Amino acid sequence: MSNEPLALGEALASFDALWSPRIVTRVNDYDVRVAKVEGEHVWHVHDGTDEFFLVLDGELHISLREHDGERTVLLSQGAVFTVPRGTEHKPYAPSGAAILMFEPTGTLTVGDRHDEVPDHVDSTTGHPLNA
Repeated sequence: MSNEPLALGEALASFDALWSPRIVTRVNDYDVRVAKVEGEHVWHVHDGTDEFFLVLDGELHISLREHDGERTVLLSQGAVFTVPRGTEHKPYAPSGAAILMFEPTGTLTVGDRHDEVPDHVDSTTGHPLNA
């Protein structure tokens, strides 16, 4: 990790992989990750942590399976949303998006429980930015 300022646009321009987050910095025991996304992720659950999303560009949909049924939230550029721990969810971006996520270091992108992971989704705890 660098202790120099980092332009998020430059960080996003440094890779092309979809659904494969890059760690841009750490805050205490948390990763700040950026990702390019398009299409569907996978239904998954993080049992022990919330998951924070900030849409940097484009539009992100997050489907949620909650106690009272299923719903989808729509996040446009600049919008933030936190998926509560233990909530089954599936992000998707029909037209593509760039997102920032904030979650504990070591958190797997496909959660603790998930559907079968499709080939286009990277099951990772995040990659170094320049890898």
